[in-house]
Amino acid sequence: MRIARFTTGEDPVFGLVDGAGEKIAEITGDPLYTKIELTGATHLVEDVRLLAPVIPRSKVIGIGKNYADHAKEMGGEAPAEPLMFLIPNTAVVGPGEPVVLTSLTSEVHYEGELAVVIGRLCKDIEPEEVSKVVFGYTCADDVTARDLQRGDGQWARAKGMDTFCPIGPWIETDLDPSALSIRTRRDGELVQDGTTADMVHDVATLVSHASKAFTLLPGDVILTGTPAGVGPVEGGQRVEVEIEGIGTLSNPFVRR
Repeated sequence: MRIARFTTGEDPVFGLVDGAGEKIAEITGDPLYTKIELTGATHLVEDVRLLAPVIPRSKVIGIGKNYADHAKEMGGEAPAEPLMFLIPNTAVVGPGEPVVLTSLTSEVHYEGELAVVIGRLCKDIEPEEVSKVVFGYTCADDVTARDLQRGDGQWARAKGMDTFCPIGPWIETDLDPSALSIRTRRDGELVQDGTTADMVHDVATLVSHASKAFTLLPGDVILTGTPAGVGPVEGGQRVEVEIEGIGTLSNPFVRR
């Protein structure tokens, strides 16, 4: 299933997106917590505003340097264990929403990534148990202020500023994440072209590792790292993250 969160101008609701990505069948409640039931209302995707498919109640967990080629382009090697950092849920925005570049930073990069959405509370799980707790997958752009990343020495501001974590366009619940193409475009130019098969630590390992440190709650999001090809993005440009089997997340960047 493809599950979207959207608005027609009133309160946000959830819906099931058809295979062509053209129609949404509205459902009752929040599918993370309630049984999926159709309301009977349908909409064209082009007639609604898609929102972030989930707003994490608790946290977004980022994973750094999880592709060897990206680690090399950043001047290092991939770590032996997953490198984790936290992003506040206030950084999350949906498809089409602007990523705001403020005067705090002058060097911002895009990072196209596969995002994992947790569906069940879990703690200390093993990799073979991960499929039982994953709700689905979506696209993400782990926007990073490189100057702040270097200057601060840790990544809270660099990756956690408001609007710096676009996700969407919807959650795909039926997906094998082991070998999906990930492509990022900046103003239509292909700048990242990778595959999840090149992850140093696969999805099951990442979720298990995170659960050993943190209790994972329904709606928590884990970003799985970015392939090589990261680069700068300026105000007035648009970044698109396309992941096989999911769709395309597109966001404009604005300077304020």
